[in-house]
Amino acid sequence: MNFKDLKKQSSLGSLTEKLLKEAEKMGSNAAGDNPNIFKLETDKAGNGRAVIRFLPSPPNEELPFVKLYNHGFKVDGRWFIENCPTTLGEECCVCRSNSQLWNSGLDSDKEIARVRKRKLSYYANVYIVSNPADSSIEGEVKIFRFGAKVFDKIKSAMKPEFEDDPAIDPFDFWSGANFRLRVKQVAGYPNYDDSAFEATSALLNGDDDKLEKLWKSQFSLEELISRDKFKSPEELQKRLDQVLGSKSNVDKIREQEEELDSTFKEDDIMKELEESYSRSKSTPVESTEEDEDDALSYFSKLAE
Repeated sequence: MNFKDLKKQSSLGSLTEKLLKEAEKMGSNAAGDNPNIFKLETDKAGNGRAVIRFLPSPPNEELPFVKLYNHGFKVDGRWFIENCPTTLGEECCVCRSNSQLWNSGLDSDKEIARVRKRKLSYYANVYIVSNPADSSIEGEVKIFRFGAKVFDKIKSAMKPEFEDDPAIDPFDFWSGANFRLRVKQVAGYPNYDDSAFEATSALLNGDDDKLEKLWKSQFSLEELISRDKFKSPEELQKRLDQVLGSKSNVDKIREQEEELDSTFKEDDIMKELEESYSRSKSTPVESTEEDEDDALSYFSKLAE
């Protein structure tokens, strides 16, 4: 697709329905150590704000966002931080183990499954309109990692709850809208409920020359979930065995986890995940918000 075709699709609104279907499919169904990933800075109270603009699909890529599942948990001081191959539609030994635990009938096993469940993140290119914590990156393109709460706001913008509310394509240069990103601490976790889209407007005053240059400067999203970002089934099983102390069946897993540490934070997991892929994948390594029902129903389906 060239830039003229992108603008033509904007005027026709032909991408909105496709994006909405993909968003609904993802909602129901690692990046490496990347300095281009935008991380919203917060103050001591855990509050932060910025204004960003979601950008269209990068050149030669189909969608303006990608999803990534990963696992992050600790057993006896050993971290398991790996991308989940279900991202690529492949089987995962961790999900299989979680399914066994969830269906054992023991509450203690269900708690372990909850801790080890796959976590969901989305990635999209964004233009930094305003960032009070670091104004030096204003006007730059970054990759934004976000969770289910922000993703739901994107879907709601494309398909409003009330019929008389206008639907918008948040990823459109000309008829999209800036996004007021607001985060605050609620019960010890980051909360994005106050985030919202502004009124529709053309980015950069609709200057096609500037927009085309911006469009071509975007980062590849498909690269974030390319096959080389995932261990092979054998490598992943080996890594899981290392963390679990080579325990393979449910009974031995329970023995290994008499004292369960479920106090880790999602940001800790993602930081370790990003750092792990900056090292060789052969080297052992020690609420993003997700709907828990999605993960737990996934475990149950695996057991059917």
